[in-house]
Amino acid sequence: MSQNNRKIRFGLWYDFRNPSEWRQAPDRLYAETLDQIAWSDSHGFDDVWLSEHHFIDDGYLPSILPVAAAVAARTKRIRIASGVLLMPFHNPARLAEDIAVVDIISGGRLELGVGVGFKHEEFDSFGVPFKERGARTNQSLDIIRRLLSGEIVTFKSEFFDLKNVRVTPEPIQKPHPPIWLGGFTPPALRRAARYGDGFTVPGATRELYDQYLAELKKQNRPIANIRFASAMWCLIVSNDPEKTFAEAADHVIYQANNYSAWLSAAGLSPLSEHLGDHEQLRKSGLLQVVDPDTAIKMIRDFANNVPITHFYSWTLPPGLPPRWAQSHLELFASKVIPAFR
Repeated sequence: MSQNNRKIRFGLWYDFRNPSEWRQAPDRLYAETLDQIAWSDSHGFDDVWLSEHHFIDDGYLPSILPVAAAVAARTKRIRIASGVLLMPFHNPARLAEDIAVVDIISGGRLELGVGVGFKHEEFDSFGVPFKERGARTNQSLDIIRRLLSGEIVTFKSEFFDLKNVRVTPEPIQKPHPPIWLGGFTPPALRRAARYGDGFTVPGATRELYDQYLAELKKQNRPIANIRFASAMWCLIVSNDPEKTFAEAADHVIYQANNYSAWLSAAGLSPLSEHLGDHEQLRKSGLLQVVDPDTAIKMIRDFANNVPITHFYSWTLPPGLPPRWAQSHLELFASKVIPAFR
């Protein structure tokens, strides 16, 4: 099916970061971001994705589910996804209870996106050995799927010792809220095919999609109606792209350099070389500020290469107030989304 005949869901992506260089009152930042998400609920956006990290100086969101509950209370239609929740730092039984409660508050709109984590400092601070992250995540996913499906679970391993655990109240969605997984390595692809109900990763390629499809077939999982979410790192629509690029550039450089340093320290590929100025950012392609027609073409070309069902992009570069993004979101909602409906 060509993209022209396939609906794409459009999502916002927030991390609630508040760098000291551009510090905002945290209660105002949270309130204005929730206001923006509430606005998006009635203006064509389908999903909101929330990211988790810990012990970051700029207050990177450490607690996804309280924010998900706040979003649920302010919205009626939009689906609320953790993208991603770092599973090794959570007790799976407690997490399953929180997931069920948020799913109830939202009327059955929660989606659980899970990752294994990669920042060594987080593992050191929590006292979780880095080498255990894959096994802990796999066991937690098994426990959570069973608990949210209504099972009474007894589970004993080197990590967990659960006896006759049952989650009450049960979530609205049956058999359980959808689970998203992603990644680029063979273990990540196996995990996604075994435990997930969808695959999510920024900057996906057709090769990665085909690898995921092959892994689903290998594990005898259904391949009809695949849910595949991906993103352009930061795509902003504007009627004055040069002005908007100049306003956002330092904030995206801050974000990209942070991520690249974290990834490199973990032995993973950085987003880019260290970015020192606006021209280097422009060459990296991490910040794309374009007019609506160009955005439509970029998303269509991406979707014709990778059969995505969900599209998202960073909504708010760290340090910019939510009101800065509002006019760009209104332009996206009025000009870009209708081209895919």
